[in-house]
Amino acid sequence: MAKKVTKRTKKPRVADDILASLQEAVRWARGEKVDVIVHTVVPSNTDARLARHRLGLSQREFAAVIGTGVGTVRKWELGTRRPSGAARTLIEVIKREPTAVKRALKDKMAS
Repeated sequence: MAKKVTKRTKKPRVADDILASLQEAVRWARGEKVDVIVHTVVPSNTDARLARHRLGLSQREFAAVIGTGVGTVRKWELGTRRPSGAARTLIEVIKREPTAVKRALKDKMAS
């Protein structure tokens, strides 16, 4: 007697989920009605230039003190990029308490 072959239902693949999500995003971008939740995150504006001036540093010196590249500082000051959470917090502390930051980082700022 021959063995009866039953057809198994296909398990969805991750690639299928990604493709479906992409198609849904394209429909949403075109303005079509789709059942999606859209999250908009707007980081608070941080004035890196003001913080840098309160410390009396050049862009290069400021970048070295906070541990980032000078190009990143330039982009923050131009508004083309926004600092990360940790950098944003440090910039706010510098703006509010520049003398405390100078005291805390005096060895790093001297080099």
